[in-house]
Amino acid sequence: FCFLPHPLHPRLPLSHLRHSSAEIRKHFSGTSHGSLPHHRHSHSASGSFCFNIPQSYEAVEPVDLDEFLMSQLRSGDAELMQELGEFPDDDLEVELVERECRTIRPSVPEEGVELDPHVRDCVQSYTQPWLVVSRRTQGYGWIAYSERTDANRLLQRQMFESDVQPDKQEQLVKLCDDTTRTTLTCSDFNLRALQPDRRVENLLRFSSPEELDRFNLEARNSNRYGELFGLYPPIDEEDAVAIRPIPDCPKEHFGQRILVRCQTIKFDIEIEPLFATMALYDLKEKKKISENFHFDINSDQMKGFLRVHTPRTDASTLARSAVFSISYPSPDIYLVIKIEKVLQQGEIGDCAEPYMVLKESDAAKNREKLEKLRNQAEGFCQRLGRYRMPFAFATVNIMSAINSTLERDTSDTDSKGTMEKKGLPRRNSDRFSVMEDNYILSGFKPAVPMCTFIKQEGERLSDEDLFKFLAEIKRSSNQRRVKIIPGYLKLEVSPVPEMVPGCLSPELIPVKPVSEKNPRAVKEVLEFPSSEVYVPHNIYRNLLYVYPLRLNLTNRLTSARNITVKIQFMSGEDPSCAMPVIFGKSSGPEFLQEVYTPVTYHNRSPDFYDEIKIRLPARLTEKHHLLLTFYHISCQQKQNQTGSVESLIGYSWLPMLNNDRLQTGQQCLPIILDKLPVNYSLHSPEKLPAQVPPVKWMENHKGLFNLELQAVSSVQTQDSHLERFFTLCHALEGKTTFPIRVRDEKISENMFEHELKLSIISLSSSGLEPLVLFLHQVLDKLFRLIMQPMVIAGQTANLAQIAFESVVSVVNSLHNSQELAKDHQGRNCLLATYLYFVFRLPDTQHEIHTTGGLMAHPESRYSTLTRATANTVGFMLLQSRIRSTSNPDIPAPQSPEDTEVTNILGKGLNLPGSRMTAAGNVSNTSQSSTGSTRPTNRKLFHEELALQMVVSTGVCRENVYKYAWFFFELLVKSMSQHVSQLDKKAVPRRNRFSDRFKDDITTIVNVVTAEIGNILVKQQKELEQAEKVNISLAFFLYDLMSLMDRGFVFQLVKNYCNQMAAKSVNMSTLISMRLEFLRVLCSHEHYLNLSLFFSSPASAPASPSPSTSSQTSSSCSFQDHKITAMFDLSQDFKQRHYLTGLLLTELSTALDMESEGGRVQQKAISATYSLLCAHDLDQRCARPEVKAKIAALYLPLVGIIIDSINYLDFTGTALHKSRKSGGPEEDPDSITPINQSVAMAIAGNPFNTLTGKTTNMLTAETSRNLLMCFLWIIKNADQNLVQRWTVDMPLSQLSRLLELLTICISCFEYRGKQSSDKVSTQALQKSQQAKVRLEEALLGGIGARGQMMKRVGGNDRTLGQRENLRWRKDLTQWRQTNDRQDKSKAELDQEAIISGNLATETNLIVLDLLEMIVQAVPLADCKDNVVGGVLKVLLHSLTCNQSTTFLSHCFSTLRALIVKFGDLLFEEEAEQCADLCQKVLHYCSSCVDGNRSQACATLYLIMRYSYSSASNFSRVKMQVTMSLASLVGKSSDIHEEYLRRSFRTILLYAEEDTEMQSTQLPSQVDELLRNLNSILSDTVKMKEFQKDPEMLMDLMYRIAKGYQTSPDLRLTWLQNMAEKHNSRKCFTESAMCLVHAAALVAEYLSMLEDHKYLPVGSVTFQSISPNVLEESAVSDDILSPDEDGVCSGRYFTENGLVGLLEQAAELFSNGGLYEAVNEVYKVIVPILEAHRDFRRLASTHDKLQRAFENIIQKGHKRMFGTYFRVGFYGSKFGDLDEQEFIYKEPGITHLPEISHRLENFYSQCFGDGVLEMIKDSTPVDRKKLNLNKAYIQITFVEPYFDDYEMKDRLTNFEKNFNLRRFMYTTPFTKSGRPRGELSEQYKRKTILTTMHAFPYIKTRINVIQKEEFDLTPIEVAIEDMQKKTRELAEATHREKPDAVMLQMVLQGSVTATVNQGPLEVAQVFLNEIPADPKLFRHHNKLRLCFKEFILRDSFKRNSLQNISRGYQGKDVAVCQETSSVS
Repeated sequence: FCFLPHPLHPRLPLSHLRHSSAEIRKHFSGTSHGSLPHHRHSHSASGSFCFNIPQSYEAVEPVDLDEFLMSQLRSGDAELMQELGEFPDDDLEVELVERECRTIRPSVPEEGVELDPHVRDCVQSYTQPWLVVSRRTQGYGWIAYSERTDANRLLQRQMFESDVQPDKQEQLVKLCDDTTRTTLTCSDFNLRALQPDRRVENLLRFSSPEELDRFNLEARNSNRYGELFGLYPPIDEEDAVAIRPIPDCPKEHFGQRILVRCQTIKFDIEIEPLFATMALYDLKEKKKISENFHFDINSDQMKGFLRVHTPRTDASTLARSAVFSISYPSPDIYLVIKIEKVLQQGEIGDCAEPYMVLKESDAAKNREKLEKLRNQAEGFCQRLGRYRMPFAFATVNIMSAINSTLERDTSDTDSKGTMEKKGLPRRNSDRFSVMEDNYILSGFKPAVPMCTFIKQEGERLSDEDLFKFLAEIKRSSNQRRVKIIPGYLKLEVSPVPEMVPGCLSPELIPVKPVSEKNPRAVKEVLEFPSSEVYVPHNIYRNLLYVYPLRLNLTNRLTSARNITVKIQFMSGEDPSCAMPVIFGKSSGPEFLQEVYTPVTYHNRSPDFYDEIKIRLPARLTEKHHLLLTFYHISCQQKQNQTGSVESLIGYSWLPMLNNDRLQTGQQCLPIILDKLPVNYSLHSPEKLPAQVPPVKWMENHKGLFNLELQAVSSVQTQDSHLERFFTLCHALEGKTTFPIRVRDEKISENMFEHELKLSIISLSSSGLEPLVLFLHQVLDKLFRLIMQPMVIAGQTANLAQIAFESVVSVVNSLHNSQELAKDHQGRNCLLATYLYFVFRLPDTQHEIHTTGGLMAHPESRYSTLTRATANTVGFMLLQSRIRSTSNPDIPAPQSPEDTEVTNILGKGLNLPGSRMTAAGNVSNTSQSSTGSTRPTNRKLFHEELALQMVVSTGVCRENVYKYAWFFFELLVKSMSQHVSQLDKKAVPRRNRFSDRFKDDITTIVNVVTAEIGNILVKQQKELEQAEKVNISLAFFLYDLMSLMDRGFVFQLVKNYCNQMAAKSVNMSTLISMRLEFLRVLCSHEHYLNLSLFFSSPASAPASPSPSTSSQTSSSCSFQDHKITAMFDLSQDFKQRHYLTGLLLTELSTALDMESEGGRVQQKAISATYSLLCAHDLDQRCARPEVKAKIAALYLPLVGIIIDSINYLDFTGTALHKSRKSGGPEEDPDSITPINQSVAMAIAGNPFNTLTGKTTNMLTAETSRNLLMCFLWIIKNADQNLVQRWTVDMPLSQLSRLLELLTICISCFEYRGKQSSDKVSTQALQKSQQAKVRLEEALLGGIGARGQMMKRVGGNDRTLGQRENLRWRKDLTQWRQTNDRQDKSKAELDQEAIISGNLATETNLIVLDLLEMIVQAVPLADCKDNVVGGVLKVLLHSLTCNQSTTFLSHCFSTLRALIVKFGDLLFEEEAEQCADLCQKVLHYCSSCVDGNRSQACATLYLIMRYSYSSASNFSRVKMQVTMSLASLVGKSSDIHEEYLRRSFRTILLYAEEDTEMQSTQLPSQVDELLRNLNSILSDTVKMKEFQKDPEMLMDLMYRIAKGYQTSPDLRLTWLQNMAEKHNSRKCFTESAMCLVHAAALVAEYLSMLEDHKYLPVGSVTFQSISPNVLEESAVSDDILSPDEDGVCSGRYFTENGLVGLLEQAAELFSNGGLYEAVNEVYKVIVPILEAHRDFRRLASTHDKLQRAFENIIQKGHKRMFGTYFRVGFYGSKFGDLDEQEFIYKEPGITHLPEISHRLENFYSQCFGDGVLEMIKDSTPVDRKKLNLNKAYIQITFVEPYFDDYEMKDRLTNFEKNFNLRRFMYTTPFTKSGRPRGELSEQYKRKTILTTMHAFPYIKTRINVIQKEEFDLTPIEVAIEDMQKKTRELAEATHREKPDAVMLQMVLQGSVTATVNQGPLEVAQVFLNEIPADPKLFRHHNKLRLCFKEFILRDSFKRNSLQNISRGYQGKDVAVCQETSSVS
């Protein structure tokens, strides 16, 4: 019949279809969000408002990829297109992969049986190979991560000075020749006596600068490391979205496995054979959880007793070890061992008695008895050998046995030893979560439990009794009245090793590997899990277990007492039909035809405990049944009886099938007495029809025998819903005769369709476990129904929709189940596995013909595709192109402007062959050349599926889109199979799928996108769901790229992007979703080709292509324009490089937006980063020219990074740039701080204080990642291109680029070996999950096929090797750091090597780029700025920790710069040159020889070129001298010996420089070096005082003073002093040094120019400190500032002045002198105002405000300095002898502290016992001092002010600032004692005046004047009273009176304390009027003092009442008394 349009076809408007494709297309073509202006709303919380999305964010129209490729092919670029694999052909492979079989042959039904359809399908599904679709190069980029193995070996250790510890002594010896060994400290040190360093060769021998450049370039390029990313830690992926884990291959389920080996069973006596069975029981679940394992340990003699009864013994029955599997470990699992013996006369107790009575030790005594017993036993064995009786049992708790080994073995703290729960297929089920969390049965030591035997009771045989017994054991350790049989059982319990040789599966098939020798077999024991296990069946298994339970014959008056039941499995009624399918026990045949149950002696209603295991036939018929025969066994032989020991009691039977269904469960059967009637087996015994003659039943047909059947089968469903479904499905396929019987009902033909639909619908109500077990079959059948048109009763029924809905509900129930695992993308693992391995296109013809049991594979049509060569690919493309243009029915592609998807895709493909459909087997249809196959109207699965997805409605639709991943992967796999069957040459890519199908796909993608958007807008809490759907959609398009026309897929991507943007989703969520989506697409293995990386913009025609003539005429400008355009994210770029364009758009949008916590930026950067990393490590891209092409693809990224420079964060590194600084006159470095540490202290943030951080800063790690991308592009891009780009760059852009390079240098700085630990830990703060994800990533990386091969045991050797490498931690460059914090030395070492190489490589890339910029300078307009900028970056790199390798190249570049631009540098860049000199000098003192020799060469070149150019030599001399001064001043560990050696080397260069011999240069150099040498000697002296800070400062002060006439050097030394103070936290002194420095600068500025706003020399600074006047230049004639080389430093500028003062202000602020801050800013503000620098004015006033606020808040709480007078006495002090100083110490310093400090220091200098501290403050008498000792006297002094001074000094600050006079008092009496009575107590005041005022630029100042005067006793009293009154006034006048303070003052004033109180004073001096009139004045003055004291505001009575209520009455009383006295 012809193909009719489907009634629900999407082209028709459907009421229930939410959006038809056309509507959706219309929706997209209309610009629903027009071109909005580019500005962003602030995000409101509601999230429902509309966003203005930047127009640049819209996705553009993509280029038609396949069209473009065609045009490229013509232009002959085919070779490059082949670069990355067979592109544009696919690498699609549809492969059949043989499944791995554990056993040597698969388990299959017995041969030669016609199977019923269901069993046949099951068996086929268990044996057919997997069908896997893979793409050859999938995951290529990721492989690289795991294969960075050889990289380690290539890495050379880089040498860093910071890692080298020089050995001092050895060096000194080497330095001097023996002849002239003088001390190093003498200043006339003879330089020429030293050995010079090795000199740099060819320093001056080059013909031209170009040659020099070429030479340097070659040097730089040798020994470079190829993959930059190989040196960088893999990025921390919080969500490895781009990785779809390959699901686990379906496997048979095993729990945790243990191996139990029986070693011995030992009783005291051995008289008869014994038989044992063991099985596991779970007490908690009251369930037997394994089948029985039969074994025996009988000796050959004992086995001999039974020879009569054992016809043969199969090897498999001799096993003594078993492998048990436990899915749900618990502490309640017991191993129960039951012992049986041969039946004999007597109760169990009687039989056991000999065992209990006869001891082994008495063997000799009892020999006869034993012999008798043995003979007896032998007799019983002969007669009754086939019957057994129960005897004893033993139990072992498995968990405690295992735990005991763990406890014993406490030393083994390895993680394996702990018992944790292993991930089981069931997950969060509550029932198990509690107890199971701590068991893992692997890795424990073998346990050897011993257990005792308990006699079995005859009436306690059932399982219930056993569980009761186990529960009792668990409850109480002492066992209840049980009889112990002496003896023991010894087992060994151990984890199962990898290989168990000689192992047999439960079906007794040998498991691989089969061992060569024949060891004793080990049996795998089948588990009956205690709870559901959700793992689909994977092997054919069909077993039945029969459990006889009990027989009740008590009412029957027979003599039957010893009863046994013979059990047979019959295939008919004839006795010969007994089938040998019953598994045998130990030491006998493998299979038996009959088996007897054990006998309980003299018991008429015995309980049974046996288990009979039967292998069920694959095809069961109604004739199959169990036959049960009941016998009485006579144990005692009667004299006259010779016949059988059995006497028949009766029969029963059980048919295997009941209504075609296997009978299982409990049954209770009646017993028939006589012989069985004919055809009995067709009926069940209960329903046997009446017979003639009638049948005799025991006890009137009552059920007497109970038994239970359990099936363990992978073909019997045991679920009514499934069974019904399968039965009806098979009825459809086969030649069925109606009516069909299903269970009890019959279904007629007209009801069939209805019933079938019902059965499909009710599938979802079947139990979860059976559904999972038969999941593969159910899904196969449903997919088949979707495809198969049914002809039922002549009507065509279409079940597609209902079957599809059923699939959806199955998918839904599997996802919703808590029990089933999901992967990190939320995919249900069972379904993922099904899709990956099992699913194949439904084969509706059903061409399977049974051939001898195994199935023929219908997939013979799949073959592995062969690789096509470039020619064939090109040929195919051209063919398809020609065909489409020559065939009128296929329209040529229309203009891309027409956005209607349909038009682009060409609608009219109505050729007969255009609906390419897969015929059943392509090979038998002859292909015609036009590519049309025979017309067919068969449905194609992928079309049907897409259609069903489109037309689904309601809940079904919701679930389809919720679990879209499943349907997407289903579509992809079916499409792949479809494509693999097409003739690719004949069918062009765009004709592979019908238009209708493309429409459906478009609709599906649009709807899914809409769903995602809806969730994001409406249901925020479903965000995770949206993310998962988003990723599955991305993977769908990712897969379509390999199957469909790529232009079409790009359209889908465009639709997705724009549709997402149209939703009013908040911007960061939107970017985040689109990013994850793009990440997946970009991880496509042909991503580079899809992005057309080979069509590099230079070669491709520009869109509006200019004509050739115009192009040549304006070629230059056009080219340049083009090159700059290449670095822009232009519309053209986005169209051509579609995916890259989208990704970069996301990145640049993300960087521009503000997001909370930078998550979006981080995501965008890590996406880009991972992508570049994948390219870098991809073997396909290893060739440099390919890498250059790829780098060209990412050039716009460079532009984006340069623009985002403000967001980068390098808190780890100090970058002193004032970003965004004002005009050009404000040179960014002009306010570079003294040095980094001061700067950090001052700024408090790593940038200069002037820059505010922008809101969306990136974190340090994200910034590093972004910079890695930048460096990678620069490293790999075409160098000429980059150079051209830098030439055309506007200056502002260039300076940003240089700043970016500076940042790169800081960012990747080597942090040293010690801290490499920290760095890597920081760089790799990976959580454990991230590591796991990466592992998954790598698994994905091997490529699906490789993974498959590995899983299914393919013998692909290379894969095996690769597997070993998979993320072997020792092989990747970067170890995971957070596994163990205590990394081994080797690991730390390795990390140091890697980070050293990373630092070197990144710096060299920067150096390369700088060289390119410099070499392009001649072409640029503003060369000065460029050279200066480059020099700045180079100098910055020299401040960082660099490797010797880099330094040698860096110095080469610097020398080239000097050679090429010497004049320019020395003239224009004076400051930079000063810097350069300092850095170079620094390296001259390096302890690494290589660095030193490079630095010397460079320094000499600087001198030489500055000499020869415009006589700048004097300036250079000055700079070098200053540099040395600052160098030695700052660094405490300068190696002067190395410096001297460098000086010697430079001298040698000068002497050997033939060209310059005629000039003054050699002598000048000589003079300079001598000068430097003397500075060095001063420094050496400083070294001696390194420990004595005051002395050191004095020395520095002296050196600085020595430079009074050389302002530059003085400035340098002042800065050095500031530095030193700062490091000692003396902020005020540090600030003062800078103020002095500023005054010095001001002096010289005022000489140069007379600006109103500038300070008038140092006078202006008097308000800050009077000391500053020292800086006033004595007179102009001493030094004119215009003279060459003087005051040329960067500080002698207005900016420099402001910089110094700003730092001073910061330091004053740190020191708490906020008032001084104001004074400093008074000088700065006019300058800033004059410059109109409002930004800095704003920040200045901000700081002033803070300073004033601090004064208000901290007012009287501030602590200023404490002062001490220190006198040194004794010749040992040298210069210091008899010197007195005032020392300024921090706020609260007690006398003992300073005393202790000085005592310690000088004791160390002079040795013990030399120094003495003088304890008092009396004048020191030199005569009394010991000449061999040194004395120090320390006295506390206070600032001293005259009364008139006090008028001005009101505040606390004023009383502590600008101090020159200090006072201390010495009490004395006339008698010579220091203290006496009040009336005789005198006091001497000593006032000291210092040379300078405190605070000064040092912390001790010489005393220059001393005055003394004495006070009489009454004057002393007056002074005391005045002081007390003052204190009281202060305490009571507080704004907030302070009770404690007041109490202290009061107590001190009123009560008599140490210095006697006022009362005492009054009594002594005021009792009577003095006789001496001279004393009247004092007398009156004292009285007035008292008056004021008492009336102090009426004593502030209120205060007293309010505050001091609790004060002692005594105080008040004393007060009153005092007042009366006065």
